[in-house]
Amino acid sequence: MTHRIFIDGAAGTTGLEIADRVKDRTEFELIALDDARRKDTAARREALNEADIAILCLPDHAAREAVELVDPASGTRIIDASSAHRTAEGWCYGFPELVGQERVANARRVSNPGCYPTGFLALVAPLVQAELLPADWPFTVNAVSGYSGGGKALIERYESNAAPGFRAYGYGLAHKHLPEMRAHAGLEHSVLFAPAVVPVFRGMIVEVPLHLGAMENDPHADDLRNALHGFYDGSSVVSVSSGPAPAELALEPEAAPWDGMELFVFGNEGGWNARLVAKLDNLGKGASGAAVQNLNLMCGLPETAGLKLTTA
Repeated sequence: MTHRIFIDGAAGTTGLEIADRVKDRTEFELIALDDARRKDTAARREALNEADIAILCLPDHAAREAVELVDPASGTRIIDASSAHRTAEGWCYGFPELVGQERVANARRVSNPGCYPTGFLALVAPLVQAELLPADWPFTVNAVSGYSGGGKALIERYESNAAPGFRAYGYGLAHKHLPEMRAHAGLEHSVLFAPAVVPVFRGMIVEVPLHLGAMENDPHADDLRNALHGFYDGSSVVSVSSGPAPAELALEPEAAPWDGMELFVFGNEGGWNARLVAKLDNLGKGASGAAVQNLNLMCGLPETAGLKLTTA
């Protein structure tokens, strides 16, 4: 069976990377609009309603408008890569490892996770669920990303050498990812989020530092690592490192696309302090790779088909 796919916003970074992962796959037929028609509302409405699955790679407001263009009678299913519907009622959160592959496979509307929340939730949500970490803990997230996650303006700024070597932001303590992190980890409080951008195109490191000795249940770093091992056992996308702590974790300037994610738990000698770390590609499992993973499930195909899982 061939599935008709329309990528609305195919000219953007996320859309281009999704198209690259599916272009040679015989299971899909891509509906394409030329440059003259891709912003034409009538042409987009027609393409959206002709598709079996529409993938929205748009700003939030445009994604909401695109959803309104879909006639419920058309049967079109939606994957939204924007942040518009990540906590919206009636939408499945597209993180199969957390919500279950079957739920994604059966959903009509799937909201792709954000890149930073993917790393945070992969680390924290299973541990809160297992009651190893308290839901009322004041979690802090320190994260650094390649500049491709910042959109065309930031990409142009970095590629014209007009950007700093380290760009921290979010000092207003408000970010569109915060509701998503809190909701899908089941937290009582918002997360204190400290994001930054460095001059590499792709890649991301997300870290959650924890003073375990201050928690009432006094968990040990080894307990957290073992729980994550068990939670992701059998996953071909998410792995948990069990080796010794490396001297460093780095983002490489010329990194190849990668749709996997590696998790680490580093503890001090007593195990009372820990650093939970996720390493991923902000354009892979953080965006396009996740969309293709969800697409595969929704089409009844092998979950990892077309994913780039061999290069970290």
